Amino acid sequence: MEQGRMETAPTPLRVSVPAQATPSARGEHPCAEPAYGHPATVSVPAARKLPQRHSVRGQILDALRSALVGGELVPGEVYSGPALGERFGVSATPVREAMQQLVLEGAVEVVPNRGFRVARRSARDLAELAEIRVLLEVPAMLRLARTGRSVDWSAIRPLAEATSAAAARGDRAAYAESDRAFHRALLALTGNRQLVLIADDLHRRSQWPAPHTPSARPTDLLTDASEHLALLEALAAQDAATVEELVTGHFTGAV
Repeated sequence: MEQGRMETAPTPLRVSVPAQATPSARGEHPCAEPAYGHPATVSVPAARKLPQRHSVRGQILDALRSALVGGELVPGEVYSGPALGERFGVSATPVREAMQQLVLEGAVEVVPNRGFRVARRSARDLAELAEIRVLLEVPAMLRLARTGRSVDWSAIRPLAEATSAAAARGDRAAYAESDRAFHRALLALTGNRQLVLIADDLHRRSQWPAPHTPSARPTDLLTDASEHLALLEALAAQDAATVEELVTGHFTGAV
């Protein structure tokens, strides 16, 4: 049986459950588990009950992903399904299902009879993910620079502006979501669906912070977001050299 709480819990974690589920509409599934120590105490507004069963898993998955990106789920800590479920106002089953999806994504690990441990991610892990993204996405962006003469780049501009808006608020979770949406939209222009899926998975993994890494400041996020607009301008101008420089720097210096 999973334990409900740590005996010496760290600072209570706050996970805000979104009002509407979105991952189920995207065909995502749940996942995950952490380790080290005992399950941590998680604070979630008790008054906010989640709706019908079919959307619960997706809502919890969204909330857990946001908590991972925001650093509220601490690398190395163990969180139990029953404890999280109690605070979400649901049974442990949809929480475990969502955690299992995070397991598949490499965000957490299963700890038998205890719960899920948030995976520890080193600076080397993040550097390797950035290298893979460069290998995949730089050629794709260069191809778009050469062949995207008829693309309406202005249609993608609102997605870039959404990242700037999230950055201005200092909302790292919203920034992460809008950042992925922008890159998905660009890669979708290649017509390669598998590239979009694989690149998005790599992108999501690269957004989980390494332990002891300070959260990005709003100015860091704003700098990162400004590169999206610069990239659109370079693509529209078919400036391949600038496109390559921007994409490579964007990944290797990502916040």
